[in-house]
Amino acid sequence: MRQDDSRPEGDADGPGKRASAVVVGGGLAGITSALALADAGLDVTLLEGRPRLGGLAFSFQRGDLTVDNGQHVYLRCCTAYRWFLDRVEGAHLAPLQERLDVPVLDADRHRLGRLRRTALPVPLHLAASLATYPHLSLAERANVGRAALALKGLDPADPALDSQDFGSWLAAHGQSKRAVEALWDLVGVATLNAVAGDASLGLAAMVFKTGLLSDPGAADIGWARVPLGDIHDGLARKALDSAGVRTELRTRVTSISRSKNGSWRVEVPGEAIEADTVVLAVAQAETHDLLPDGALDEPDRLLGIDTAPILNVHVVYDRKVLKKPFFAALGTPVQWVFDRTEASGLAAGQYLALSQSAAQDEIDAPVAALRERYLPELERLLPAAHGARVLDFFVTRERTATFAPTPGVGRLRPGARTNEAGLYLAGAWTATGWPATMESAVRSGITAARAALTALDRPHDHLFEEAA
Repeated sequence: MRQDDSRPEGDADGPGKRASAVVVGGGLAGITSALALADAGLDVTLLEGRPRLGGLAFSFQRGDLTVDNGQHVYLRCCTAYRWFLDRVEGAHLAPLQERLDVPVLDADRHRLGRLRRTALPVPLHLAASLATYPHLSLAERANVGRAALALKGLDPADPALDSQDFGSWLAAHGQSKRAVEALWDLVGVATLNAVAGDASLGLAAMVFKTGLLSDPGAADIGWARVPLGDIHDGLARKALDSAGVRTELRTRVTSISRSKNGSWRVEVPGEAIEADTVVLAVAQAETHDLLPDGALDEPDRLLGIDTAPILNVHVVYDRKVLKKPFFAALGTPVQWVFDRTEASGLAAGQYLALSQSAAQDEIDAPVAALRERYLPELERLLPAAHGARVLDFFVTRERTATFAPTPGVGRLRPGARTNEAGLYLAGAWTATGWPATMESAVRSGITAARAALTALDRPHDHLFEEAA
């Protein structure tokens, strides 16, 4: 989209006045934008309606337990999120695996397989793992290799791929139902929040090309060993304070408009804040409601970006039932299970968190029904759970956890610039090229800040470059 150049940007109010910015939204996108703009010398105000920072990747207290709303992981290829961790001095709290190693348990066949890499170059780094992967037949493994090579040849940015679904492409390339379940959806559902048949081929190609077919270590997994709130709220707030950002929580923006002098006017209860630059870093529906008329050519497209839920099941046992830090599962409703005992502060027993993506069928199920469904499944997967006493069972529901990566969503995702000078968009749902991940959120924040600093003729070489 074009940017209206009718109003000059920069230190328009004179050489003695610093340029100012308001960032609306305190998730990862908003935090990133605020830090990047403040680091470039702008006076920045960050406004967040919730009582905390972190957006949809946060923690809360349940008695003595510190609970993450859901299990969030990142990969070595998530270089923007790694930049964020470094910027808030939290990288040591969310380390990466030395090498990709994912235990995969089959509940029906009672077999353990592993997806792990070697140091060999792509695609040989996964060859040994696939050759011995017990959840696929020899023929299925060979077909997976051929499909991976075909996938490597796709251009995720090709608009034609956005209109196709990944499931149909896999079927056309010889992938059996079992191969989709045991490999493609095992990875894809967790990263895309959709099964292959419901996912854009363009986004799926991006995930698999970047994560598995770009660099031997690209898919190495990292996750927080402390509550997410310690990083996304605590350390982020400390970094914002150090950068001079004014952070206002429990402060919801009611309108954004031009003031008579040409600056932006951001209204909150009891105050109107004027700024040269505004970054809207909130969800697509809220962005639609706050956008001034004419800011986007087709603003209703934002409402066409659907959302997808994630259900998280939390179980506290009176004893240790899982020795591994995490595993993925087949032949069961259970998808991924993580040991959150140490991070939660649990003094005795073990706390497991089940991350259930693409959970449309269960997101509103009663807790009692989910308990009846998942506790027997955990006993099928973990023999040590037989006889263990369940001390607590609860669920967290994120009904709008991500944007839905459906075919055609790519053409709906806007870029950072709007038709209005000084007004920018950020959020994992914007046109980052990535699915709705922490990486996408950080990239969007960097992209919005870079666009703003470019318009203000400010240097931005301190920013992560790959997000350009």
